[in-house]
Amino acid sequence: MHRKALVALPVFNEERHVIEVLTEVRKYAEAILVVDDGSSDRTPELLKEVSGIEVLTHPENRGYGAALKSAFDYAIAHQDEYDILVTIDCDGQHEPTLLPNLVQQMREQPADGPIDMLSGSRYLKQFDGASIPPEDRRQINVAVTRRINEQLGFDLTDAFCGLKAYRVEALAKFNVTDLGYAMPLQLWVQAAAHGMKIVEFPVPLVYLEEERSFGGSLDDAIKRKAYYDEVLDREMQAAGLTCCASDCCNDRTDSFSE
Repeated sequence: MHRKALVALPVFNEERHVIEVLTEVRKYAEAILVVDDGSSDRTPELLKEVSGIEVLTHPENRGYGAALKSAFDYAIAHQDEYDILVTIDCDGQHEPTLLPNLVQQMREQPADGPIDMLSGSRYLKQFDGASIPPEDRRQINVAVTRRINEQLGFDLTDAFCGLKAYRVEALAKFNVTDLGYAMPLQLWVQAAAHGMKIVEFPVPLVYLEEERSFGGSLDDAIKRKAYYDEVLDREMQAAGLTCCASDCCNDRTDSFSE
């Protein structure tokens, strides 16, 4: 049986965007899963109006990482149906027209083996009409991406883009425990630990809601950066890849270069 690519959208209070985004995604997706992470606005009612989609609902808001983990678990449980999982945000930042190209690239069989994660990058290529990112978010992305590259041997340009494609067989190797916005950082460390093949894919830089809240103290850029470093420290130590950022960072990074 031909397996499909599943497009998953984490959703939390997206009544302004959800119908428009799903209308576009349906034009390009083979199958759609929406993970409603405890929305308290009209999102649940609006989702009921959309046919041809699967909806998973968290009774309470658990976090961005929790929504993605539910999508991972769903894809793994249905891997007889799906060979690829694509995650795309529901705030209008990502262009659904890119979905067929992502899936096609994932299904190619290069000589050095299949891609485990195809990760969108807003900085790999300059597109016409690109947004100017909020400066604090750009600086944090640059700093975190640089650290990931130096300590894990990757050559990334964007550590935080939500548009990604995964080989479903590879998803079971991830152990997601951070249920918030730092969840992608866990994935980078665990991908390195498992020797996964990572490729970046250029996507336009679009910011529609520059004032988006990260929740509580994480709205403070300094505290958010410190939290991201803590997550990386903890994850790298758990995987035995390196020391803390403030410690002997260069001990084992050479063994994880590509």
